[in-house]
Amino acid sequence: MYKRILDLAGAGEKTTFLWGARQTGKTTLLRALFPRAKRYDLLLSDTYRQVINNPGMIRQECEAANLNGTTQRDPIIIDEIQKVPELLDEVHWLIENRGLRFILCGSSARKLKRGHANLLGGRALRCELHPLVSREIPDFSLSRALTHGLIPSHYLNDSPRELLRSYIGDYLKEEIAAEALTRNIPAFSRFLEVAALSNGEIVNYQNVARECGVSAPTAKGHFQILEDTLIGRNLPAYAKRRKRRLIRAPKFYFFDAGVAGALAHRGTVEPGSELFGKALEHYILMELWAHASYSGLHYDIAYWRTASQIEVDFILGDARVALEIKSTTAAHDHHIRGLRAFREEYPSCRCLAVTLDPRARKTHDGIEIVPWKIFLDSLWSGGVIEG
Repeated sequence: MYKRILDLAGAGEKTTFLWGARQTGKTTLLRALFPRAKRYDLLLSDTYRQVINNPGMIRQECEAANLNGTTQRDPIIIDEIQKVPELLDEVHWLIENRGLRFILCGSSARKLKRGHANLLGGRALRCELHPLVSREIPDFSLSRALTHGLIPSHYLNDSPRELLRSYIGDYLKEEIAAEALTRNIPAFSRFLEVAALSNGEIVNYQNVARECGVSAPTAKGHFQILEDTLIGRNLPAYAKRRKRRLIRAPKFYFFDAGVAGALAHRGTVEPGSELFGKALEHYILMELWAHASYSGLHYDIAYWRTASQIEVDFILGDARVALEIKSTTAAHDHHIRGLRAFREEYPSCRCLAVTLDPRARKTHDGIEIVPWKIFLDSLWSGGVIEG
């Protein structure tokens, strides 16, 4: 098992929501941290039927065991909490009246939000488990990460294609169809492919809708489903100053490079190809999202693009760090044109080009050229952005 960076120490002291896409390792992590914890897995059909028919069952079992804040040793774990939102009222009562602690796992908050479920009114911590990151993997392989993705079972497998197809099928069956998030599953399946082909691009709902044969509002709703089920998220545009005319529409990225590649029916990501450059950019963003969460800094991440198409891939915080991701082995001036344009407006911003260059260096005007591995080591050691 990988040693995960996510610190769940607080989960032993206070009720916690643990979110994460399917198969990111939530159950494995909790079994390792709390091996003696009482757990309810709502993916098990018998447990699901018992709880859906009698949500008070958990309260009754806790009462029978004389569990309270003094006698409880480990948190009570409820897996896939979104399947039975009514349980949250019981959890709330047990927190308030018995002082019990829970870890509530889920791969989608959509049903809870749309049904106005009891989200415990600030009484619970919120954590998210991301796919694997470089710091968690001994002998990390960039090429494997870009092709296989970083869902633990996919990264390890030498031939992950079938696993990726199965993952997508299970997502459609268990998240979309079972939860009735949309009535037209074939159309949503087509939408997934179209969205994957435009992964990392500015979202144009009209174009996506045309490709899928649906309306623009429906396409927008489908993107919202992907966000709510943690399969993807928007990267906003950075537009806090307007010396230049800026693009303000968001980009959309899937949560995992391997899943995005499988949906787009792409094969191996070969070094030197255009696909490699896009996959590298996607992967670095995945590491940034995880670092912003796990570090507790929760800094904003955005992209910057002018109407004249000058662009910087990622802006961290309030223009504290600007990153350009390039798959070149010899970065030149044209690779860092966007960084120089951005620094004209934000002179105090630290500007880095993350590349495949063999060694780190700095240009005459202070722009840092950093090999990807050195960048990631520095990121996780606190050397890129600090609190």
